[in-house]
Amino acid sequence: MQEQIAFIGGGNMASAIIGGLRRAGWAAGQLLVVEPLAAQRERLAAEHGVQALAQGDERLAGAAVVVWAVKPQLFAEAAAPLKAWLGQALQLSVMAGIRSDALVAASGSEHVVRAMPNTPALIGQGMAGLFARPAVSAEQRAQVEALLAPTGRTLWVARETDLDAVTALSGSGPAYFFFFVEALMAAAVDMGLTAEQGRELALATCAGAAALGLASEESPATLRERVTSKGGTTHAALTVLQAEGVDAAIRRAVRAAQQRAAELGAQFG
Repeated sequence: MQEQIAFIGGGNMASAIIGGLRRAGWAAGQLLVVEPLAAQRERLAAEHGVQALAQGDERLAGAAVVVWAVKPQLFAEAAAPLKAWLGQALQLSVMAGIRSDALVAASGSEHVVRAMPNTPALIGQGMAGLFARPAVSAEQRAQVEALLAPTGRTLWVARETDLDAVTALSGSGPAYFFFFVEALMAAAVDMGLTAEQGRELALATCAGAAALGLASEESPATLRERVTSKGGTTHAALTVLQAEGVDAAIRRAVRAAQQRAAELGAQFG
């Protein structure tokens, strides 16, 4: 709790982690942010009380952990002036697509962990996939888990390329979910309910189903079958979804996201 954490970038994901650390008892003085946008710096100071700099300086050298949270296309520009102060720190990246080799080159440190979080981290319900380079110790892995714990769950993967799959599944996944909710809301209106009634019914149902899935030891297939009576309403709906090839379309969509994640890594990382 005496360590200092430096954030390169102060957008939504950095804010989610900072907010979680503050709620967990970290002092504002332990958190330092480099953020070129004045409006973002003002928001970080107002919401979390942390010090936000327009550009990095020697104060970064005191950080035990550096959290990279800039947009992938801005990484090279953001990293260039900072390397002199970063080499002694554990590097934690929450950037999509930037490979660990690029982080080693930018920081001078082999102690690099990549995380692929998602937007529910903003309310402490996120899911982050994690990959560590060989130089990262067990203690440093635990340190990363502790830093991200206030934002939600974490899952380690053995291969860096697996993060492209994590990006496609859980990183982009909230957008798929909201796309589905939008369709349910439209169906509600088609059936004579209001859009707001559809929203409340859809979101509460999806949240409850997810909670049931997490709490149950049964497979999603078994849980689905428990709701589906032959000739019933659920069976009628699933028959349409299967006839329309929705399951295959979802698999193709997630694979397209995985491929795009790999392309972004090749382009920026």
